[in-house]
Amino acid sequence: MTAISNWDAVPAFQSEVEEADYWKEHRLEMRLMDSSMVAGAESTESVTVTLRMDPRMLSRIKRLARSRYLNYQSMVKQWLSERMEQEIRDRGTK
Repeated sequence: MTAISNWDAVPAFQSEVEEADYWKEHRLEMRLMDSSMVAGAESTESVTVTLRMDPRMLSRIKRLARSRYLNYQSMVKQWLSERMEQEIRDRGTK
């Protein structure tokens, strides 16, 4: 079984069957799962943000989150956090 250490390693699935087959052969590393769950718990203060998106995109996000046993909003915050860190690292190497 392959361990996933970054959300970017998880592909976009064309169907639930394809997604189910993928998760039969892959699992999340505990560090990634812990960071996803702890990120929301450590925040003592938050601000509400409204985003408009295509309903189909939101449905896919929710389905992905459910497959990872995460709240979809927490997963999106994790994605944003990871991308922000990547941008900061990339900016420092230029």
